Amino acid sequence: MKVLLLAPSKSIHTQKWALFYKNNGIEVKVVTFSDHYSEENARDIDTIVLPKLLPGKLSYISSVFALKKVLKQFKPDILHAHYVSSYGFIGALANYHTFYVSVWGRDIFQFPQQGNLNRRIVDFTLKKADVICSTSHVMAKETNKYTDKKIYITPFGVDLAKFKPVGGMKTGETFTLGTVKALSDKYGIADLIHAFATIHKSYPTSNLLIVGDGPQRAEYEELTRTLGIDAITTFTGRVLNDKVPEYINKMDIFAVPSTEDSESFGVAAVESMACGIPVVVSNVGGLPEVVLEGKTGFVVEKENPSQLADAFIKLLEDPELRRKMGLNGIEHVKENYNWLDNANGMLNLYEETLNKGMKS
Repeated sequence: MKVLLLAPSKSIHTQKWALFYKNNGIEVKVVTFSDHYSEENARDIDTIVLPKLLPGKLSYISSVFALKKVLKQFKPDILHAHYVSSYGFIGALANYHTFYVSVWGRDIFQFPQQGNLNRRIVDFTLKKADVICSTSHVMAKETNKYTDKKIYITPFGVDLAKFKPVGGMKTGETFTLGTVKALSDKYGIADLIHAFATIHKSYPTSNLLIVGDGPQRAEYEELTRTLGIDAITTFTGRVLNDKVPEYINKMDIFAVPSTEDSESFGVAAVESMACGIPVVVSNVGGLPEVVLEGKTGFVVEKENPSQLADAFIKLLEDPELRRKMGLNGIEHVKENYNWLDNANGMLNLYEETLNKGMKS
């Protein structure tokens, strides 16, 4: 089988899919825009850069000719575009089959609502797709507003060989609340900081660990100084993906207080559950779908630091609850979000499609 991934090369998710295919004997290439190119990832996966010769959305049209040339030379069995907006639109314009499209989040929750042209791009892309995939049921439901085709659920699972409990990471002298996210308002980082400032008054041995980087880091660092918690808040900046499990295992509670429905799946929440860490998430996008309320964590209202703080307190006050939720989380991920199971599910879908000669 030959697969061409039309997707951002620098995305960890693109690289995970590509490496899985390669390691399973599938000939795979990635086609990406120059501003989405990763030299590091391209060392492992053959990557082709599409030119952007025109401004804005016109660049999509100018890239189609280059894509068609790649398709003619490579002749993939599957052309799989990730994002229904940019890469999906280019794939649709190439008029190649078999054509897969995976929706990711903002491309389906926000993009089609930002003007008639965007809506037409989404409609056109979904119409051209032979198979449409979504990481969550809630995003599949959103996608069905624009097509009556079946949406296949293909979660972004986690590698259980990497994301697992590691003993000795916690000191036992302090409580560590934390998150691993890009530092922007979309992920509710300010809400997390405010909630932590509230509970720290009652739990002076608690500390906050924020892993990641982003455009609003300086703003959040200033907020911790304003609230008087800068001394017990650690901003790590960007860390290597291989180091993420180590940081999660330092935490007693993991928070994902995102503010937008484009948080389509909640990979970070699944990763923390795989490590046996109870989670507190907001009620947006796919987060309530992956977290079992009261069993593997708590689901609170978005943009509500008070509810976040209350959930933190419940967990801080009850070590046995934290332990049970941690164990439940490990089992929940094993049963539903094991990366190998999820990735093999995609391969099975590819094979089923090709065997049926499925076309739209």
